[in-house]
Amino acid sequence: MTKKVIIVGGVAGGASAAARLRRLDEEARILLFERDDYISFANCGLPYYIGETIKERDKLLVQTPENMKARFKMDVRTNSEVIGIDTDKKKVTVRSKDQGMYEESYDALVLSPGAKALRPNIPGIDSSRIFTLRNIPDTDRVKAYVDQKSVKSAIVIGGGFIGVEMAENLVERGLKVTLVEAAPHILAPFDSDMVVMAEKELVENGVDLMLGDGVKAFKEAGSQIEVTLGSETIVTADLVILAIGVVPETAFLNGSGIELGPKGHIIVDERMRTNIMDIYAVGDAVEVVDFITGEKTAVPLAGPANKQGRIAADNIAGLDSRYKGTQGTSILKVFSLTAASTGANERTLQKARLPYQAIYVHPVAHASYYPAALPLTLKLIFNDQGQVLGAQGIGYDGVDKRIDVIAAVIRLKGTVDDLAELELAYAPPFSAAKDPVNMAGFTAQNVLAGRTHVASWKDMEPAKLSDSTLLDVRTEEEYNNGHVPGSLNIPLDSLRDRMGELDRNKPVIAYCQVGLRGYIADRILTQNGYSVLNITGGYKTISLQEFQPQNHGSESRSSAPELSGTNAPQGSFAKSIDACGLCCPGPLMQVKAAMDTLKQGQILRISASDPGFYEDIKAWSKRTDNQLLDVARAGGIITAFIQKGAHNNSIQQPPAAVLKDNKTMVVFSGDLDKAIASFIIANGAVAMGKKVTMFFTFWGLNILRKHEKVRTQKGLMDKMFSLMMPRGSKRLKLSNMNMLGIGGKMIRKVMKDKNVSSLEELIAAAMANGVEVVACQMSMDVMGLKQEELLDGVKIGGVGYYLGEAEDSNVNLFI
Repeated sequence: MTKKVIIVGGVAGGASAAARLRRLDEEARILLFERDDYISFANCGLPYYIGETIKERDKLLVQTPENMKARFKMDVRTNSEVIGIDTDKKKVTVRSKDQGMYEESYDALVLSPGAKALRPNIPGIDSSRIFTLRNIPDTDRVKAYVDQKSVKSAIVIGGGFIGVEMAENLVERGLKVTLVEAAPHILAPFDSDMVVMAEKELVENGVDLMLGDGVKAFKEAGSQIEVTLGSETIVTADLVILAIGVVPETAFLNGSGIELGPKGHIIVDERMRTNIMDIYAVGDAVEVVDFITGEKTAVPLAGPANKQGRIAADNIAGLDSRYKGTQGTSILKVFSLTAASTGANERTLQKARLPYQAIYVHPVAHASYYPAALPLTLKLIFNDQGQVLGAQGIGYDGVDKRIDVIAAVIRLKGTVDDLAELELAYAPPFSAAKDPVNMAGFTAQNVLAGRTHVASWKDMEPAKLSDSTLLDVRTEEEYNNGHVPGSLNIPLDSLRDRMGELDRNKPVIAYCQVGLRGYIADRILTQNGYSVLNITGGYKTISLQEFQPQNHGSESRSSAPELSGTNAPQGSFAKSIDACGLCCPGPLMQVKAAMDTLKQGQILRISASDPGFYEDIKAWSKRTDNQLLDVARAGGIITAFIQKGAHNNSIQQPPAAVLKDNKTMVVFSGDLDKAIASFIIANGAVAMGKKVTMFFTFWGLNILRKHEKVRTQKGLMDKMFSLMMPRGSKRLKLSNMNMLGIGGKMIRKVMKDKNVSSLEELIAAAMANGVEVVACQMSMDVMGLKQEELLDGVKIGGVGYYLGEAEDSNVNLFI
């Protein structure tokens, strides 16, 4: 007897079920109903078509109705929506664009209705300038609006995969993009200690990232739309992309007797069967089992939907095929960065009350001695029995294959021993002899065997830190380039000789750059009777956790013209240096040292990974007797070509006859009297018509802090620094005769009695009269200060900018 099978909905799940069923049963009568024009399209490619990475719209169409009919001998009916099911009579009610309302009987029914974009009942939500992105018609509307309406700005609401991908692609189209996320972080599958890397990449590519702030209302304002956030912040743009999640399209099942979950998802068993005989369901509309926790969940991903469609078809055809759960393996591109995850994250395990441990490794994607060895970060989560529960990876190269390998191990119920033992493909351009996956396994093995005692920096409490010795075992140079406040620096190679400097009665919390030297220090100290914790992931993980998105209203200035990134010299260059991994001012120091060895006219090529190098090298080249030929960013690497010598046609050099008469100051001190003196000098110089730049670094930054407390999201290290430093000019101390603050009050009274402006008045006057007040970005990062904590009007700059200003000065003071 010929079986009649109706499939409701195409795309991933429904189209896969239809094709698989035909391959298994040539005689079955298959009807596929799709309410739109498109039965199978690449919904994951929609943002990239809007961003014009995918140029041709037709490439989004995986299968057309005509092709499905011809190849698979099925009845495909588009513009036909199933609006009801009579499960007793085994009939569906169809509303067709061409045939009107009618009924169709079935022997077996597969439901693949998918999900629709969530549009909450927020004031102004019906504006024509608010778009969602779920299907081809949505895509056509967004792209047409961007193409035809001279759109210059956009607000993306929601930091999930679609939101992040849309933000990137709109930036690629030249739009100014603001991404708003109500949660503290974007990309829910990633833990907060990992996702900050993706957030940093968004910010560095010009996305204005606003976290922890939901939408309160929308309002049309002329040709733009105004978005009011929960914090009462107002953001305005030409259009809004709403990407806050999806809800299952299952309203048409009400009254059918088909069991639904609490959020409207269809309940199915492992064979994809509903509670009604001969009715199956697949895709984004079904509730599935979490492969790790065993709990019910919903995961709207194309991969699981395709597999579920295949399993439903198998069971209809009489095969015993079962779906064993979803582990949520996913990946996305964030500009040059790749972010991928599989299995459970920490939040999921905590919610399920499952015990776990986590480690971090920061290897490079391939052999370190082979060119362009870019770092990646892997986080591995496992239980006390060694079973791998989840993993997250972020980096510029090789992330995808590492997460895929770990995903396979998870699916096979593998352990950290399996990761350590895996024999993976190795050649210098592709990997290292010890692959990052192996390294993660080795580290986890050491934890479980008690050979190292790891701790996560995010779990360190101030009380625990204050009762311990914080030990930095990196080199002195690394320590001076940035360290945890209050830490003792004993380089690993000196540790055995200097062990006596440690208090045996206090626990030691050790860290290095990525965790390996910390592990060796742990082994040395533990065997000598010390109680040790090693910070997993090292200082790299610690510093990543301190990142917070900045307000992009101000910018780090460079007076050098923009370069196209396409003017790299075609011929050879005299010298090439790799400064990747060095922080400011390391790359500039390498440039200076290399240029000193070159002859006039020779070209230097330098690669660096420090984001600030992109602007710093422009300012340095313009102010020195050298020509910046080209600078470009690609895959996390900044590459610059510099020619020794002047006579630069593209970057104008100041004429030799021009008098350099500007004044610059480096204000390092945070003492009240020195702050007063610096602003008196600055006001005097600007009154004489001079251009004055004041560059505030380290303790001098406290002068620029606002007096009131500013609420910001900070890591533990930054909070500790903030508590120890004076907040604003009114709390500064005298360098001499402070007398517990009495001296400061005395000098302020004397100044007032003698009609001398207060420090606060001097600061206001200086900024009002054009004194350029610049805060050092590197010092802010080290001291945990955020831009919103500084006085309004303060600019943010780097070493390169300061040096450029100093070149045009005949007075340069250090206070």
